Amino acid sequence: MPLGLLFGGAIVAQLPADIIDASDIRQVPDSQEVFLYNDVTGSSLVVEVLERVTAPDDTKAVKYHFEALADDNDAIVSTMQDPIVIPNDRGDETPSPIVLRGTQNIRKFSQTAVDQVEVLMALFRVQSKHADVVVSANILKSSGGQVMVAEEKAAAIAFDFNLLVSSLSIVDYGLFA
Repeated sequence: MPLGLLFGGAIVAQLPADIIDASDIRQVPDSQEVFLYNDVTGSSLVVEVLERVTAPDDTKAVKYHFEALADDNDAIVSTMQDPIVIPNDRGDETPSPIVLRGTQNIRKFSQTAVDQVEVLMALFRVQSKHADVVVSANILKSSGGQVMVAEEKAAAIAFDFNLLVSSLSIVDYGLFA
């Protein structure tokens, strides 16, 4: 997988070779990098720089971000597994990510059909800059009961997410100024 330069090169991470930069086809906020799978409807990888949330601990912070995404999506039902910390053993300054997996049932664009979206989320807490970097994979598992992403493709997207998260390196902390 090629090394992707995110936010003008301030963050680097491995990205799938065949992924599409959403900013090439639609407007994306400056605080986000959004990548779409051209062969899978409704699935994406997102890297977002946000203001650090106040939370009693890092696991509660990642849960907060997951719940905020569910709220933004107007999720009808939202479930998540317990988060885990993946130690950064590379020796650089990038914080260790806190990772969780969950599911959100949502109605997109006021449709009556319910979409089941698997959400993988990682949170990098950049304490010194009062910022949170949130990485998420959104996998459209089904829409209106129809399977949208087969299990083997969902596993491949999860692999891409894990590689992105484990390779993510913040190289220019000026990004958070």
